[in-house]
Amino acid sequence: MVVYVLLFNARSENEGIHSLKVEDQDVVLMFEAEDDATRFALMLEAQDFPEATVEAIEQEDIEEFCQQAGYQSKIVPIGTLAMPPEQAVNQLDWDPSQPPDSRGRVDLGQDDTVEVLSDDELDRWRRQLERLL
Repeated sequence: MVVYVLLFNARSENEGIHSLKVEDQDVVLMFEAEDDATRFALMLEAQDFPEATVEAIEQEDIEEFCQQAGYQSKIVPIGTLAMPPEQAVNQLDWDPSQPPDSRGRVDLGQDDTVEVLSDDELDRWRRQLERLL
């Protein structure tokens, strides 16, 4: 059976999977419906998480990954409105990126860098894109 999980930096060397901390255990949610996973990802973004990608994965594969990583997995049935916790953990096990240097650039390793835009620049770009719609 195919399930949907949330990945950060999908298909990159710095890929991370979203999990919830339940007591002292990390739990990976496996959504039966892509729409439910997308809704959950949007709620995470509203809480200032990095953008998550919804990925279809065979249930057996994600359960095997969880077992190897020491995580638990939980099925989220179709139509279930899963809600992120009100508070995120203080420290992530996964670092979405290194902090920008003084020139506003992030080192991606292997001599690659990416420019990080200021909030003002991002707002300007967002307005321009919205006008195109």
